[in-house]
Amino acid sequence: MTGFSRMDGRLCLVTGGTAGIGLKIAETLLDAGATVVINGRDIKRGAIALEKLEHNPRAFFEVGDCSDPVKSREMVERVVEAHGAISALIVSGGAAQCPPALFKDLSDKDFLEVYQTQFLNRVFPIRASLMHMQENGGSIVILGTDAGRHATIGEALHGSIGSAKIMLTKTLAREFGRWHIRVNCLALTITSGTEAFDAVMTGEAWAQKIFKKAVERFPFGQPPEVEEVARVALFLASDQSAQITGQTISVNGGLSFGGW
Repeated sequence: MTGFSRMDGRLCLVTGGTAGIGLKIAETLLDAGATVVINGRDIKRGAIALEKLEHNPRAFFEVGDCSDPVKSREMVERVVEAHGAISALIVSGGAAQCPPALFKDLSDKDFLEVYQTQFLNRVFPIRASLMHMQENGGSIVILGTDAGRHATIGEALHGSIGSAKIMLTKTLAREFGRWHIRVNCLALTITSGTEAFDAVMTGEAWAQKIFKKAVERFPFGQPPEVEEVARVALFLASDQSAQITGQTISVNGGLSFGGW
């Protein structure tokens, strides 16, 4: 990997990086030469993630619940103290236990859980990292969902949180531009190559049937691979996208178009 996509000498923090898309993004950043700290709530899962990264000497784990403002701030402080200023922050993870469901079937707990694990766990690490990124600038990538751009049956809750991430991206990009900090969002759809994909594609629950029908509708005959998502995240984190900020990029294999 050559050119602007190289991340040599850069410190990247990937929250929710112990599994799934976050872990693949961490692996891609490492391949580009970055020093990468993955974050998660579970020390054991962190150890397993580092093992999957083949104990790369530039890969580290820092525990912390990013949906908690205090724990998120303490985690970022430990990262900066140990490794220096953050160049790129990728906020991901926090998959809620609440699968897609019709609005009438959602519980009170579902609303609180998705807000905490899909929105607040993005907001708090961004706020904690901001003061450490102001001097040298950098890039922030927020992982979101295409349900935030397109009305999808069963995604009223996740979609509304996804829309909030898109507006958060636009607003922070305008505010942070004075410090040369770019903020962009990845709007994702069904992504193959993760444990979550394998889980959602098995069984006969209503949500799983919806996902199976969606997979059949991809124009290219298959959903995006996790590696394809990770490459876009690298692009947005690197200098190759130096003039891109406030944007939401859908990695959806052409499943839907338009949106805002």
